[in-house]
Amino acid sequence: MIYVKLIFIFVFYFCHKEIFIFISPMNKRDIKSLHYISGILITIFIGLHLFNHAYAILGVEKHVVLMSALRKIYRNPYVEPLLLGAVVVQVISGIKLLFKKQTRKGFYDKLHVYSGLYLAFFLVIHVSAVLTGRFHGFDTNFYYSATTLNFFPFYMFFFPYYILAIFSFFGHIAAIHYKKMKKNILSISPLVQANLILLLGTIVVIMILLGQTNFFMGVSFPTEYIKLVKSFL
Repeated sequence: MIYVKLIFIFVFYFCHKEIFIFISPMNKRDIKSLHYISGILITIFIGLHLFNHAYAILGVEKHVVLMSALRKIYRNPYVEPLLLGAVVVQVISGIKLLFKKQTRKGFYDKLHVYSGLYLAFFLVIHVSAVLTGRFHGFDTNFYYSATTLNFFPFYMFFFPYYILAIFSFFGHIAAIHYKKMKKNILSISPLVQANLILLLGTIVVIMILLGQTNFFMGVSFPTEYIKLVKSFL
């Protein structure tokens, strides 16, 4: 639906100042709550999205079937604007919290900050790219994202771009988990639990790269996506 495609562009490019002004008078606790709630919504979506991409390791057809099922949820005309709005709130509130936070001690405290910064950068660029593709009539499916990882010179930028994004997502979760978790689970300490989250992120990275590149053997693309790639060369 055309209005859904334009919502993120309108909200971010025309309303981000108003949202920033709305958030600015809030105290740190209120901003944290806003950041936390929007973060939960985004985490659920990204978790499903990454699972969908990792599922491509079983074949493009199975990936597309799963994506079609998930799109009925997150492209619902009521759900999608909520997710796009959560991205805007997450980015702006995260930047506000960054300036309010003074001391950063330890690996996970620093990882929390730096992973959040990269995620903010990635979400703005990635969501804008997807909505731009949809606006121009492309199905932003497996082939839309896989073009960036299968054609030279694009993969020279997009390999680290996606790898850092996935690691930042799991790193952010691991840092929050380490900070909030106070108890052992099955005799596993919070530090080890956080490390296991990072390990899971590593596994997901490998699975997604293998799936998106057909185990680095190359992917057969429909003509319209090959034309899209050539238009940038």
